[in-house]
Amino acid sequence: MTPATDEIEAFARLQARLPAIWSEVHEQPRQPHSCLIVPSLSFDQEELQKVKGVPFYEERLMFMLMRLRRPGVRIMYVTSQPVEEDIVDYYLQLLVGIPPLHAKRRLTMLCVQDASPRALTEKILERPRVIERIRQWIGDRDRAYMSCFTTSPLERTLAVQLGIPLNGADPALLHLGSKSGSRETFREAGIELPDGFEHLPDEAAAVAALDRLKRDKPQLRRAVVKINDGFSGEGNALFTYPSPMPGDEPARHAAIRGALDRMKFSAPDHSRSEFFAKYAQMGGIVEEFLEADEVHSPSVQLRITPTGQLQIISTHDQALGGDSGQVYLGCRFPANADYRSLITERAHYVGEVLRARGVLGRFAIDFLVYRRTGADWRCAAIEINLRMGGTTFPFTALDFLTGGAIGGAGDYRSRTGVRKYYFATDALVSPSYRGLLPQDFLEIVIGHGLHWSPQTETGVLFHMIGALSQFGKLGVICIADSAQEADDLYQRTRDVLDMETHADRAGRGELHSMFDDFPHLMD
Repeated sequence: MTPATDEIEAFARLQARLPAIWSEVHEQPRQPHSCLIVPSLSFDQEELQKVKGVPFYEERLMFMLMRLRRPGVRIMYVTSQPVEEDIVDYYLQLLVGIPPLHAKRRLTMLCVQDASPRALTEKILERPRVIERIRQWIGDRDRAYMSCFTTSPLERTLAVQLGIPLNGADPALLHLGSKSGSRETFREAGIELPDGFEHLPDEAAAVAALDRLKRDKPQLRRAVVKINDGFSGEGNALFTYPSPMPGDEPARHAAIRGALDRMKFSAPDHSRSEFFAKYAQMGGIVEEFLEADEVHSPSVQLRITPTGQLQIISTHDQALGGDSGQVYLGCRFPANADYRSLITERAHYVGEVLRARGVLGRFAIDFLVYRRTGADWRCAAIEINLRMGGTTFPFTALDFLTGGAIGGAGDYRSRTGVRKYYFATDALVSPSYRGLLPQDFLEIVIGHGLHWSPQTETGVLFHMIGALSQFGKLGVICIADSAQEADDLYQRTRDVLDMETHADRAGRGELHSMFDDFPHLMD
């Protein structure tokens, strides 16, 4: 038996323990248990480095510190670089009813002191003393589990070495969340998806697929070429067909190859050669670019619990940008009521397929909804993100802070019965924000009253605060009692930051410039 086989079998045994641990934690929150949080971005690092401020994306799971409101929980949060104590205290003060010092005694922040552009889990695995330190902290392994941003063979190895289960998808199932695997899963679920082709190995196969797509749909003007495991839309490219197209196949292929040089890449520093080198490494898809009089990009977030329950968690309308119009910038909660049931129904079908395959944990499904003027909404499934994502943290924060629940119509009411909305982004960015230390930023927030109010259950929450000084980038969640109020909170937040940093409006980030044009979809 090979070491890899031994590890897979050991991992399966650990995962078999997770349902009992999960049930006890949720049924008896006062019972002592330990949660290890490893916010590793275990993706292709070359692609990941194209995301601005990505070293600080490890801070996005800091909202999970709100689990400390359960008096029996202990948390260890591991990072590559130190997290400022002021940032940790910022999250702990959100624990209404729990003294911050009581929560802090149950929290261990562990830093591996390694800023190299590699996955955090890889850094942990190459440090035996760190692994032993974590083992000692865990204590009773029958009351401990690990939470991660995503799962990969790295996280599987770490779980086995620590002897605790992983609350996430088995890495053996990750192909279901690739671009090709998503299309296959949608077909199995029997839902609509764009016409296209998957499991394409290289540029030549992509050219042939683009040609066939155009022959099948002569009216098609554009198509999308996607790398199988791109992150946050950065592995996508928008292709525009030459017009007119030649008649014979060799000439058509030559014309398509020439048009590849004019593709619009989501990653700003991608070139054709770099893009297709990565495409040949990972494989990819080609699919039609859906166009209509009205097009929106909603998503549905789901969870399959360790006990096998499939839950629809939330719906969002996504803000997309970049040259290709496919880079995730932010989201609004909830999605437009006109098509909310349309996407949740289809998401449920997909969730059932994934549950039958043994998938576990949180994931999201992206859709396109579109219509001609006066026609009904149509829907096409685009991809599965078999991990946490940009919509995970805003809803987690809302749920922990307000203690409410999703209703049958897909809206959210707090424990006081008030309907809640939010706008959230990881991409509030401006060159003028660079140089702001966490202490500077928090002084601005406090001075202008930009904070969460437990009394009104409204306000602004911040994440990725550590990215401000180097990258001028910040995450924001604006929670309010209406969609318009959430938008107004975001507008006020960026206006305050611009004023305090003397921002040049011409140099503001894309989300600044496009926000006013992003429609109010929930009114």
